Formats: sequence, structure tokens, C-alpha cells
Amino acid sequence: MFPDFVPAPPILGFILTRNWRDTSAGTEIEYWLATDAGPLKVVLTKQTSVAFVEAHHKAVVQAQLLGSSDMYLKELELKSFQNLPVLGIYAKQFRQLGKLARALQPQGIALYEADVRPHERYLMERFITAGVEVHGGQLANSVCTDCKLLPAPDFRPKLKLVSLDIETSQHQALYSIALDGMAERVVFMLGEPEDGAAVPTDFAMHYFASRKAMIEALNDWFELHDPDVIIGWNLVQFDLRVLQKNADDANVPLLLGRERKPMAWRAHSGKQEYLFAPMPGRVAIDGIEALRAAMWSFPSFSLENVAQQLLGEGKDIGNAYDKMAEIERRYQEDKPALAAYNIKDCDLVLRIFDKAKLLSFAMERAHTTGLQLDHFGGSIAAFSHHYLPRMHRLGYVAPNVGDVQGKSSPGGYVMDSKPGFYDSVLVLDYKSLYPSIIRTFLVDPVGLIEGTYSDATDSIQGPLDTLFSRDTHALPGIVTSLWKARDEAKRNKNEPLSQALKLVMNSFAGVLGASECRFFNPKLISAITLRGHAMVKATRDFVEQRGYEAIYGDTDSIFIGLKKTHTNEQAHAVAAELVKDINAWWTQTLREEQGLECFLEIEFDTHFKKFFMPTIRGSDVGSKKRYAGLSVDADGNEAMIFRGLEMARSDWTLLARQFQDGLLSRVFKGEPYQQWVAEYAQATVAGQKDDLLVYRKRLRHHLDEYVKNVPPQVRAARIADAYNEKMQRPLQYQNGGWIQYVMTTNGPEPLEAHASAIDYEHYLTKQLQPIADAILVPLGESFTELVSPQKQLF
Repeated sequence: MFPDFVPAPPILGFILTRNWRDTSAGTEIEYWLATDAGPLKVVLTKQTSVAFVEAHHKAVVQAQLLGSSDMYLKELELKSFQNLPVLGIYAKQFRQLGKLARALQPQGIALYEADVRPHERYLMERFITAGVEVHGGQLANSVCTDCKLLPAPDFRPKLKLVSLDIETSQHQALYSIALDGMAERVVFMLGEPEDGAAVPTDFAMHYFASRKAMIEALNDWFELHDPDVIIGWNLVQFDLRVLQKNADDANVPLLLGRERKPMAWRAHSGKQEYLFAPMPGRVAIDGIEALRAAMWSFPSFSLENVAQQLLGEGKDIGNAYDKMAEIERRYQEDKPALAAYNIKDCDLVLRIFDKAKLLSFAMERAHTTGLQLDHFGGSIAAFSHHYLPRMHRLGYVAPNVGDVQGKSSPGGYVMDSKPGFYDSVLVLDYKSLYPSIIRTFLVDPVGLIEGTYSDATDSIQGPLDTLFSRDTHALPGIVTSLWKARDEAKRNKNEPLSQALKLVMNSFAGVLGASECRFFNPKLISAITLRGHAMVKATRDFVEQRGYEAIYGDTDSIFIGLKKTHTNEQAHAVAAELVKDINAWWTQTLREEQGLECFLEIEFDTHFKKFFMPTIRGSDVGSKKRYAGLSVDADGNEAMIFRGLEMARSDWTLLARQFQDGLLSRVFKGEPYQQWVAEYAQATVAGQKDDLLVYRKRLRHHLDEYVKNVPPQVRAARIADAYNEKMQRPLQYQNGGWIQYVMTTNGPEPLEAHASAIDYEHYLTKQLQPIADAILVPLGESFTELVSPQKQLF
């Protein structure tokens, strides 16, 4: 708790949540901070909101404002992206700007930046992301009013974390709530303790006669223990959603926010089934979303699978229905066992967060983007947070979404591949290609306006007749600061910060090509991607002039065949020489031809001792984004690498993926493979690999939307839900999801209703043979030839 006086030095805080509201006195902004002394609420009253309008509309806007004492116009030294002067429109209440914008729209008059919310504008204009210094103001009862906030980019508090998980009936009636990570590990259980039941030793158990009493106890627990962050697995979309439903059914409020405030549920604008659950002073972070944001990839993001992959343990008790039946049994017969199962989930989530450094990543991402801790999307919002204040200082206001129409740019350049098997292939990559192009060629929204409208004769010529200012720009400086910060993070071995900075920096080019972004402009993004095309092509010409062969290229990388077998040491030496010479060539060329400082940097990525580039299935044309190789590092360590092939794709069966891995490994290592192929096929038909035959595919639409084209996974899902209905179970697949099935002599059948014999011929001809022939045909052999002696296969 804070003493009731304003301390010196200032209070350091980390922004947890942010909000705004219009009051009769004006707009009020609220921030909840985590500090070393505990939570602090900051309230800024009587905040003025601002938007902008082109000055030639002054008379019309003044007529609209006639009689309003809460809004006024002011002349400013700012311009629109049409290079026209603008006026500031200042409003007592933020919603007044939206109302004015709607009133002016029929007259074709646009208000600029009227949608920038007050709590976001306050931070971005002060260059605040997540860390703040609180100066002055009035402090009472851990609430600081009308203080001044300044950036504190280096502040990292220790956040109080609780892992929450619930167990329910199959109809989502609440049975128990587990809480872990704080001083007390506890499970709230519905019902009475059974006579003679085992007493848990490593967590507390509290029984409640009603769900209403459980929810009230949960509210009290949050007020008493006061965590900053709630974590869980599918936390918002399931646990918090179901808690809210049970609270509503029990006619009791769910008050998990600070000051016993409820969650302000809202739906995703483009996906109504997806909900957000903001609450004052606390952040809810879902483990699945955090992993995906940090670029972790798993065949399945189920807690069981991720725990097995990261921790080497889980707690699987069967498939979904076996699990539900066991939960029901434990609730009826062994509540302590159910409680142990419940809190185990909490423990696994805590350990996954620790192992993957997810909380650190989320905090560093907030420091990097300026977005709230639980906001894992938001590349456009992050771009705006960085760009708007710097753009204002250059004398411009931002355009509105939709001001520029047109098709987006071409994507990254993908070179036609030369299929086949190769010895000694090098892969060179351009480091952060698109950010480096932005820095080098000064690609920038304001820079494009300045280059287009100014009389300067030394503008930088870009693709599609674009011109960029050499002197007036913001984005290259933003990218440079992020780049340097990432280099510093890597030197300090701060992996979460390095990853956060990389992801944000690399997202900026895509933002300029997103029509939902206010800075969308096909010419802008093309000035980046088409430069990338030219760079890869120039690099291809460079290496081929050296006598090597460019066999493939993709966006920022080039694959170079050395034309003859090299030892690992020789290959690494060639790579080092190419890297040095290509970088020197770019530096000299850009300086001499365009007077530009070069930030383009190619790096050595991989030496493939053996490499395979397949053809597109059914043709002799080389494929793209699909290859495999046996890589060797500088110390001689070998590793198989697959990209885009069946081995790397979870929608192929394990049978196919293991077969491809085994066959390519043998080919690359010069080991006999003919008999192995025949024996693998024989073992498949003999039923020895039945555990590898399961397809796992996603249902991307509602089941009733599949009418003309009904793929196997949909047929399996319909069978599964017909079976579920017969067994009086909830339907699983009506709204999409993931289905597991096998191919039988009667077609696809889901695992939960599999009754027919396996169709082994399907697995031979549709899974093994296409993979085998892609590899064997270039070697002068085929799958049919190798397995034909095994007559029983056919």
C-alpha cells in the first residue's frame, strides 16, 4: 500500500490495464499499474480530446459547432496526407468527436484521428509503452489523481500471478475451481466431503453447498490475494466464460477485477464467437495465445500435448469422452481426486509459462508495442502507437482507414526451383530483409508524401515511380531504434525481449500492406517487396557469376548449389567468402549509385551436405517452399531438416511422416533403403502400424455449410456427432474444430465411432506411394517396383 502523500522520487509502474470514460466534467482516463509497492490506480480527469480537419472545411465545421461550448477549432502547423493544412478540433468529451465525424460524413468531410482513443493517445504522444514514471498528483488509498506520466522503458516489476482452472459437467455445470501460483494452493469444490475420503496434502480444499457460494468465495479470494495476472489454458474462451455463465445462472456477480469490478465482456469485431474479458487492474493471459504469439508451434495446442512436448509429462485420462466420464465419476465418488486433477492443470500451465518464458515475453512485448499485456495481435495498433507521435512532430496528421484504395503489393519473391538431389548446398539469408530495406531506402509514409509533393531534386527513386524524401521520415528511425534495442537484448541474452522486438519490427512492412491500416498504400508496401525481389535476383546473378548454381530462392534467402561435393570446412569457407563479398558489393553499389548508407546484410544460414528439392506432384516442375536436407553445422553436427513436406505437416498421418523421414534419411546417408521400403509397406498391411494411421484435420466451417464438397474430415465429423447424439452426449463438431479419423473399407470413420476394417490399400496408395515416388523416381526407381514382390500387398 502507498502512504497518502506524493513521494519523491517518482513512483515507477508497469501498465496493466487502461480505460477511458466520458463524464460531465470531461474525459477521464484510468490506468492500473503494477509497482514495487503494490497496485496503483491512476486517474486523469478533464482530459481534452482532439481530431483534425482540413482547413478549407472551416466554415462548415464551425456551423456544426455553433452553440457548443465544449468544442472549438484551433489553427495548427500540421498537414494532411493530401499536403493540405489542417485545423485541430478540441472536445471536452471524446464521443463528441465521433458524433461530429458522423454529422460531417454526408458532406464528404473527413475528420482525421477521431478514432484514436484518449487513453491510447495520452500514452503514444508521451512515447510511453508499458513502463511509466508517476510524478505529482494527489495520492490517497492507492489512487493517484491528475498526476503526470513519463516513460520508464527499463522498469520491470515482479507481477503476482495466479493460474486458474475449472472442472465442469459435460453440460458446463461448475464442479470445482482451482487456483495455484500464489501463497495458497486451493480448490473450491461443490458438495460435501465424502466420509473417509483422502485429505489432500499439497493444497487446501474448501467445500461449498452451492455454486453461488463458490462464486462469492472466488470473488473474496481475488480481493484478498489480489493477483496482477490470471493465466490458464483456453482461459477466456472457456474457463472465464463458463464461470460467468454459472454466476449468471446463480444470480450472483462475478467480480474478478480490482475494486471488485466485473469483466466487461465484448466480442471480437470480426469473429463474434471470440470474446475478450477486460477487467480493471488485472490481465487474463491465455497460454495458447501466448505460445502462438511467441511463435511456438505444436501439432496440437491441447494442454496435454504441449505439457508432454515442453515438460515431458501430462495427465491424459483418455479421449474427450473418457475424460468427461472420469471427471463425472470423481465428482460423484472421489472429490479429492477430482481436486488433484483440477489443480494439476494449474501446475502444468504455471510450468509451461515458466519453461517458455511466456510472462516475460508478454511483458517485453508490451514494452515494445505499447499495447496492453494481454493484447497479442495488434500489429496495426503497435505501428500506430510508434508512428503517430513521430509523424505529428514532422508536421502531419494520419489519414483514415480506406483513404487509399487499391490492391496490395506482390508478396516476397519466390524463385523457380531446380528439382533434384544435390550435394553441398549453401543457404544464405538476408537479416531482417524488410526492416533493412526500410532503413536503407528510407521507405516511409510521410517520406512518400514529402518526396511526391516537395521540389527536392535528390529524392530516392523507388519502385512504381515512387519518390522518398532523404530528410523527412519517421519509420526508418523507428526501425533503427528497434534494431539497436534487439542487438542489445541479444548481447544481454534477454531472449523474450529479443523475440518481441524481432516480431514487432518484422510486422511493420505487412502493416503497410494491410487495408485495415490507416497507412495502407500499395505503393508503400511495393517499395519494400519489389526491392526484395530485385535483391534476390541480383544475389542470384552474383553467385552464378562466381560459378555456383542458384537452385532456389524465397523472399529473403537463396539456396546455392556448389556443383561438386565439398567437405564441411570447404563449404563453410565458401559461405564466408560469399557473405563478405555480397555485403561489400551492396555497400559500394548503394553508396556510389544512390548515395545511400547500406543496412542490407546477408548471413550464412545452413550448409546442407545432402539436399532434395522435389517436383510438383504429377509434373516435372520444381516445387516451391518444399524441400529437405541433411544439414551440417560448423562442429560437424548433422540434422535432418524438412520444410513444407509431409514430414513437417500435421495434416498427414504419422505413418506418412515417419516413412518420409526414414526414406530420406537413408537416401541422404547412403544407406540401403529398398528392402526397408518393402518391409514398411508390409508392416502397414499386417496391421503393425495401426497406431500411425490417424488423420487429424481441422473443420474450418460449420458442418451444415459443407454441401457440394464434403471432404473426409466432414464425413467423419457427421458420423461422430450422430454417434454422440445417439449416446446422449453433447455434439462436438457442429461449429468446426479438429477431428481425428481413420480410413476404413466403409470410408472415413472418427476414432470415437470407429467400427469398420482399416482400408490398408488407401494408406499404401494415398499416403506412402506419393511420398515414395517423389523421392524414388529421380533415383530411377518406384514404390510399385520395390513392393511388388510382396504379392499379398495387392
